[in-house]
Amino acid sequence: MKKKVYVVSHSHWDREWYLPYEQHHMRLIELMDDLLELFKTDPNFNSFHLDGQTIILDDYLQVRPERRAEVQQAIDEGKLRIGPFYILQDDFLISSESNVRNMLIGMEDSKKWGTPVMLGYFPDTFGNMGQTPQMMKKAGLETAAFGRGVKPIGFDNEVLDAESYTSQYSEMWWQGPDKSEIFGLLFANWYSNGNEIPAEKEAAIKFWNQKLADVEKFGSTNHYLMMNGVDHQPVQKDVTKAIALANELFPEYEFIHSNFTDYIRAVKNDVPKDLGTVHGELTSQETDGWFTLANTASARVYLKQWNTKVQRQLENIAEPLASMAYEISGKYPHDELTYAWKTLMQNHPHDSICGCSVDEVHREMMPRFEKSYEAGKYVEEEALRILGEAVDTTEFPETSYPFMVFNTTGYRKTEVVSIEVELERKTFSEGYPSKLWAELSDQPAKAYKVIDKAGNEIPAHISEEAVRFDYDLPKDRFRIPYMEKYITVQLRMEDMAAFSWETFAIVEGEAKPVTEALATADGRVIENAEIKVTIAENGSITLLDKTTGKEVSDLLVFEDVGDIANEYIFKQPKGDTAILSSSEKATCSVVKNTADQAVIKLVQTLMIPVSADALLTQEQQAVVDFRSRNAGRSKELAPFVIETLVTVTKGSKRVDFETKVNNQMKDHRLRVLFPTDIVSETHEADSIYEVVTRPNKVSTSWENPTNPQHQHAFANLHDANWGMTVSNFGLNEYEIVDGQTIAVTLLRAVGELGDWGYFPTPEAQCLGEFTFHYGVELHGAPETRYKTYFEAYSAQVPAVTLQVKSQSGTLNNANEYLAIEGATFGTTAVKRNKETNELIVRGFNLSDKKEPFVIEKNAKMPTQLLNLLEEATDEPVVETIDPYEIRTMKF
Repeated sequence: MKKKVYVVSHSHWDREWYLPYEQHHMRLIELMDDLLELFKTDPNFNSFHLDGQTIILDDYLQVRPERRAEVQQAIDEGKLRIGPFYILQDDFLISSESNVRNMLIGMEDSKKWGTPVMLGYFPDTFGNMGQTPQMMKKAGLETAAFGRGVKPIGFDNEVLDAESYTSQYSEMWWQGPDKSEIFGLLFANWYSNGNEIPAEKEAAIKFWNQKLADVEKFGSTNHYLMMNGVDHQPVQKDVTKAIALANELFPEYEFIHSNFTDYIRAVKNDVPKDLGTVHGELTSQETDGWFTLANTASARVYLKQWNTKVQRQLENIAEPLASMAYEISGKYPHDELTYAWKTLMQNHPHDSICGCSVDEVHREMMPRFEKSYEAGKYVEEEALRILGEAVDTTEFPETSYPFMVFNTTGYRKTEVVSIEVELERKTFSEGYPSKLWAELSDQPAKAYKVIDKAGNEIPAHISEEAVRFDYDLPKDRFRIPYMEKYITVQLRMEDMAAFSWETFAIVEGEAKPVTEALATADGRVIENAEIKVTIAENGSITLLDKTTGKEVSDLLVFEDVGDIANEYIFKQPKGDTAILSSSEKATCSVVKNTADQAVIKLVQTLMIPVSADALLTQEQQAVVDFRSRNAGRSKELAPFVIETLVTVTKGSKRVDFETKVNNQMKDHRLRVLFPTDIVSETHEADSIYEVVTRPNKVSTSWENPTNPQHQHAFANLHDANWGMTVSNFGLNEYEIVDGQTIAVTLLRAVGELGDWGYFPTPEAQCLGEFTFHYGVELHGAPETRYKTYFEAYSAQVPAVTLQVKSQSGTLNNANEYLAIEGATFGTTAVKRNKETNELIVRGFNLSDKKEPFVIEKNAKMPTQLLNLLEEATDEPVVETIDPYEIRTMKF
């Protein structure tokens, strides 16, 4: 039987990268125009693979709306192969839910057009998430194709027992941590191995002799895939002529113009029994370590912070509140949320969210973040309006000012919440604005306190009265501007139930005096019942866990080093020595010191180089490989001021940090260090539907002196007795240094894109003001670490507050909307199904063991388990959850 060569035409379409979006967009119009013409003129042209992302159709029709019918015809006839995703994402840098919504929306859009290609398509993702097999299977996809993460070695080479991320073949089985297994297809010769096939005899002979040898080196069957295209590649219009010539020149092969569906069907029918299996996340663990591209997690950190902010707004605030409000209104803002999600996901392709494009690209990302966030804020505000108008506050005095506090996360919450409570307003219809302002300002000041529905006083910090301008936008009439007198109330919510709300009220009267405080007068010691924080002269802290007696010192040390590489990769200059904050004194002052919370401000000044030396620019312009660069740091030093707020809250073991810098330095990296004395072979980190276990040591083939890793909410080191969790907000890069220190990257400033040429990116130097949020918490035995993970998740989502009226209503003033019993269940979604409006809850087991798990709404269990596309499954609803299981439930 002849060996068969399947030529698949495609173009990997980065929507934005080394050119701004519209430059690539206009070239996409040309590509699509050419395709539609080619489909008409070449009957032998089988099909074109549209890169697995349906957004390309939207982008094309935005400019060529009149060609919609032709696009539909091409899809109907199988000429244009679409889907199954909305965009090609970087899966490590976007949230678990963002990965699912990319499939959910992509599949929905694909099916509106026709039949999607049932292939998990990750051609250039910078590493592949470990839960890909389970996620693909739960979306009906049995095969994934990818370009990175596994090192191909050829079938003539032995796979060593010590190597888990190499493969003899370009085909393999891929097993996730939950034991789900899919067929994996590695582009061992990249997704351009059949690009620009010659249609002239001599050139064709030379081309095919090389290309066939390359593909046969890794092929496990006699079915060979040739990818006819590459990044932004115009379609090869004479490809069928070139294929016909190949059939003449190489009669022992059969060359066909084909598609992924036919190729995968053929190759899966003939795979050998010795096909290997790779496990979990695929991040090029067994390469030299230079091109994992994990340092994109710290490029342009402001993108990652904004991305986290918008994801939390949509996933953890807007959707849960809208789901609750549906119970009253019977309406759910599906279209508004889809718009917000699509706008956000336009920032999720790898060259976008990774921060590894030219400056114009990342400038255009910011309005998308802002638009998506504001759409999410509107959904939140509308849901709160509906809930607020329905709540019953008759248990509070009529003269009181009631307000609600919502915990919209799946975790119990202890935090100090803040709300601005309006006491009185005067609308502009009542007089001249400045006169109204004066009338309210001149009123005698009153004292206030907070009570619960039983009339008990709740300790709170209440500001003095103030006056400001505000306005209402009624649903049925013109806007109403006014002046309002208000106070700012801060109160501590302790152990607030997941997915719950409580109601309180402001009343006139003197609050009970509180003389207790958590910090000493100089701010050097902060202490609650659970922990004690001691701040040293150099600004480092010692943390004592009173429960276990464990004390850890030298935490919160800042480290600055040079960086002479690019947006993709960090490279410290030769001979560069880290500059540490622990070598300088820190000033310490008290910002807040009450019985509920203490906030201490630390100011540290490092003298650091202003940039790299002049040689770096020359080496960049000459496109010198970053590994061979000799540039160092400038001899000119300047002060780099680091201001950090250290916060300890009553009832919480977590220490929160807010660090501010005004970065005017270039070519450097700033990290914060949390050392331990833990001896362990592995650590854990928050990843995509997985608390992933990673080795602390690199493979024998590793040459990179660093080993950067991706994280979302936290990283953790622990042994059999104790552990430490370092959490963060939008700081996606960390490293385990020397097996014992968790180092979190705060800022990485570089001046070029990198990759295949010289593309200056001055805005990637990240000049200006930055604020970073992170925290640390100690725990005891390993089974107690999950509570610190929950704290990390909860810390990313502040409680939501709402002032309401004194009124009767149908909504209880306190309620636990969903009751969750499960010490290891991480909730990722509470939303409504688009077709039925039924409540959907999704989450995953953080543990590698089967764990007890019960979730109820109104004392009732879920009615059915669903897949990730929210389609019914035959799986029974049980009161346990399997190791690493992703579970979607319907109520």
